[in-house]
Amino acid sequence: MAAYTEEEQTEDYLFKIVLIGDSAVGKSNLLSRFARNEFFPNSKSTIGVEFQTQRIEIDGKEIKAQIWDTAGQERFRAVTSAYYRGAVGALIVYDVSRRRTFDSVGRWLNELQTHSDMNVVTILIGNKTDLKNGREVSTDEGKTLAEAQGLFFLETSALDSSNVTTAFHTVVREIYNILTKKVFLSQEHKKQDPTWMANGKTIVLQEDAGEPDSQPKKAGCCSS
Repeated sequence: MAAYTEEEQTEDYLFKIVLIGDSAVGKSNLLSRFARNEFFPNSKSTIGVEFQTQRIEIDGKEIKAQIWDTAGQERFRAVTSAYYRGAVGALIVYDVSRRRTFDSVGRWLNELQTHSDMNVVTILIGNKTDLKNGREVSTDEGKTLAEAQGLFFLETSALDSSNVTTAFHTVVREIYNILTKKVFLSQEHKKQDPTWMANGKTIVLQEDAGEPDSQPKKAGCCSS
């Protein structure tokens, strides 16, 4: 579980973010485009697990986003538990030109909720918007599903870079906002309770059941 002591607030944050979705929806190319501004049209399915670390600055703080990518094929599901452990953000990706990948979103969301350690900031991604003539899933369908599940939503294209950076930054920004809220509440509690001791206390990036406003809000983002 991701936890941060008060001493760590002056240092870099490390957020683990996972990419999930069916095979060949473009997860690896989204990560390549974001991390290295590269695109491989003939890339093969990811074997096992790989990750990239990207630095993002928010409010003067340096955030290290450790983004994990693995294949969506059933034969690699053995990595599930370790893959999700400690994740505080997720991108659920489908291919707008293949409806069956959109139909799988519910299964991926259930798996994320089952295996993750906490409530995870999640964005639904409709990828490959460059395939305009082959579209099988409309923007409205993606947005409606995201709204029903309380997710952020964006449509992207790893090929032409549309909304790729925005997608990752949206997740990182929301995680950061939740974390800083927890820090603020902890500091307020310390001021109000002089017997409260900081030693050994940790601030955990996890929404409280009694704080509905800390849940990820649906984004009004869509296609570029």
